[in-house]
Amino acid sequence: MDCKHVFSPQGGKAEVEEGLDFSPKFDANGLIPALAMDASTREPLMLAYMNEESLRRTLEIGEAVYWSRSRKEFWHKGATSGHIQRIVEIRTDCDQDALLLLVEQVGAGACHTGRESCFYRKVTATPDGGATAKLEWIGPGKSFDPATVYGKP
Repeated sequence: MDCKHVFSPQGGKAEVEEGLDFSPKFDANGLIPALAMDASTREPLMLAYMNEESLRRTLEIGEAVYWSRSRKEFWHKGATSGHIQRIVEIRTDCDQDALLLLVEQVGAGACHTGRESCFYRKVTATPDGGATAKLEWIGPGKSFDPATVYGKP
């Protein structure tokens, strides 16, 4: 694919919800949330954001390219770590304001903390029935050492 992907303009509600033109609805900051999910296991891996250009780059190279809101730069997932996300399929929701990326996660994990997934805790009620929700660890521990991979603690 080349980087000449042009997205259709947002049409009316019926066009967006029932039509076959891809017209992603970016928010006021020019971003759209993209949930990466393992294409085989259907486990969620991470949530990131894309802008129009990172979505084009993703379509062009077949690997996930995000927009880093904190660094204000493109982020080709795995460029530093080698833990790339190969695109298997991209889906959009009914009003085209969110993306689901079904990916083949290459390497030890998707999360910068060293885990397979960024979703490694679940929200639970407190054991005594108190009002403060807590987090509980789920899944395996770290699958790689982020200090070694990224060169910083």
